[in-house]
Amino acid sequence: MSKKKHSSTIDQVLTQMVLDVFEQNGNTPLNYKQVTAKLNIRDPEAKNTILDILKEEAFKQVLKEVSPGKFQLLELKTFVEGKVDLTNDGSAFIVTDDENETDIFVAPRKLRNALNGDRVRVYVYAKSRGRNKEGEVIEILQRAKMEFTGIVKLSERFAFFIPDDRKMMHDIFIPITELNGAKNGIKAVAEITDWPAGAKNPVGRIKHVLGAQGDNDTEMNAILAEYGFPLSFPAEVEKDAEAIPADVTPQEIAKRRDFRNVTTFTIDPFDAKDFDDALSFKLLDNGNYEVGVHIADVSHYIIPDSPLDKEAFERGTSVYLVDRVIPMLPERLSNGLCSLRPKEDKLCFSAVFELDEEANVIREWFGRTVIHSDRRFTYEEVQDVIETQQGDFTSEILKLNALAYKLRDRKFKNGAISFETTEVKFKLDEKGKPTGVYVKERKDAHKLIEDFMLLANKKVAEFVSNKGKGKHKYTFVYRVHDSPKPDSLASFAQFAARFGYKINTKSDKETAKSLNYLMEDVEGKKEQNVLTQLAIRSMAKAIYTTKSSSHYGLAFDHYTHFTSPIRRYPDVMVHRLLQHYLDGGQSVSADHYEKLCQHSSQMEKRAADAERASIKYKQAEFLKEQVGHVYAGVISGVTEWGMYVEIIENKCEGMIRLRDISDDFYTLDEKNYAIIGQKKKKRYQLGDEVQIRVKSVDLTKKQIDFSLVQN
Repeated sequence: MSKKKHSSTIDQVLTQMVLDVFEQNGNTPLNYKQVTAKLNIRDPEAKNTILDILKEEAFKQVLKEVSPGKFQLLELKTFVEGKVDLTNDGSAFIVTDDENETDIFVAPRKLRNALNGDRVRVYVYAKSRGRNKEGEVIEILQRAKMEFTGIVKLSERFAFFIPDDRKMMHDIFIPITELNGAKNGIKAVAEITDWPAGAKNPVGRIKHVLGAQGDNDTEMNAILAEYGFPLSFPAEVEKDAEAIPADVTPQEIAKRRDFRNVTTFTIDPFDAKDFDDALSFKLLDNGNYEVGVHIADVSHYIIPDSPLDKEAFERGTSVYLVDRVIPMLPERLSNGLCSLRPKEDKLCFSAVFELDEEANVIREWFGRTVIHSDRRFTYEEVQDVIETQQGDFTSEILKLNALAYKLRDRKFKNGAISFETTEVKFKLDEKGKPTGVYVKERKDAHKLIEDFMLLANKKVAEFVSNKGKGKHKYTFVYRVHDSPKPDSLASFAQFAARFGYKINTKSDKETAKSLNYLMEDVEGKKEQNVLTQLAIRSMAKAIYTTKSSSHYGLAFDHYTHFTSPIRRYPDVMVHRLLQHYLDGGQSVSADHYEKLCQHSSQMEKRAADAERASIKYKQAEFLKEQVGHVYAGVISGVTEWGMYVEIIENKCEGMIRLRDISDDFYTLDEKNYAIIGQKKKKRYQLGDEVQIRVKSVDLTKKQIDFSLVQN
């Protein structure tokens, strides 16, 4: 490292220390002697450097000379913290924690090696106060990630690692001794180990070799690694799982409510391996119905703070990629001990309801149970029973379906919103290569299970929420969904109006009602997916929190996640807290559980992003074999550089770049979600149907390019 670069780094640190003195002393005017005294500097040369810094910062208008030799910050609070949002040109915007604060622009040379997503401390230039703030990164507080997936490029004496992440602007230098057996052109995971001051590139090591580019396992594992999900369980976690006794003992059964002689079954996808919920059904003497929602008792098997528990918390959730599930728990638990397999005694945590003919809850009970599932149904088998009124447990299934309809109707009358999003599925060959794409249909069988799970989640949340008042409310893990921001909703309503749909935004209930009418009206139409996706984007995101609040989308005053502890860690927390309160325990620390909730929300988002990335990859892989083919599509997004089009037939999305549309010069009309030709005034608007040709596919970038087929 050169002396000049070293000196520059020292000057930056000294400048920061000097400015901190003014901040820490309430911006009292100080001369250079007072500043050096507060910094405990005695060396004459260093004192002169401090004087130079004061003059330089006054010249930059960071400080002002209020009287000869005395300086003061031009404005306090010139330092803020936030998250780096990197742009394509290498500059960044720092998104601060304060929603009312505008983002701060940082030029590439001022980023100080900060990477996308890093939490940083930024010095905001005083002269840039106002709408367009500018600044520079002073300190990297927390790295968002240190591991990246990418390609190894080997030369004789060293190697470089080229990350897949488009927002990672720096290749990683890999010493030959740190290659871990990686060969040239192989896909791998690299970890940054050092970033020397003044160095353009970080230094790293190859942590995992994933395999050859394009291989299905390589690419799926790369997606998992990219989003920070481990590829296997640590040995001590597997050991912890193997040590759990498998027997359901008479002593354990004696502590529980016994449902083994009550008709019980599971309903799951045909390819499911973990069955974490079951329904029991019983006709009562008074003519009412007892419906039990039985959930795998994961918290019975996982001891708090054990290696198994810590690993489950870190993962937060199971991850569902196109061709595989990465479970939150080792297979012995997820597919074995905790899975509610038929013809086996299984330990559950249950919510049991007495319902009348109108599906009103007459009585409820929560607690630990033992069940013995009579049959494992797939959704398709239950749907067949509903449609033909024939098959195993016909009367029970038909009655459960009728009750589910009543629960559903009541939910929508109370203001719940019905978002029927399309779920893309792939037909894969034995090597994992997609041979077809189709849209999964949701029928009554899916909704039947969903409605009883919603009932259990809602009633568990209400039960705990009603314990204690005000400051004495009991701490719990809720699933909360805020109402949408008025400006987001207004923007969506304006767009929907272009298709002839009216959204009434006078109240939450009216909004929900008109959104439901919209969702019914668009079903099966070409604009369905575009409008549904835009509506969802205009909504707030659901999160886990200890703050008891409503769930806007479901129109429930209180809601939690109780029903999937095999695949969601928040549900494990809910089971533990519910049992604690059933046992008469006092409220627990809200601050502690709020931190756990925040982590759970982050991991849920990360898992959703990984799932989307796997779908995007398979769509690109499928269309790579279709280059040159023409399809009908719907414009699903517009930007200043192009328009996104979703193929109607298979829901694959690609981009038509504006520079490739040759009949005019097109520009973005952001307000009207359209691109418009400057000469002929031809418009292409969100939701319009167009003909496209598959132009090219870049599998590495998961990027699909279309060209417009013009009439």
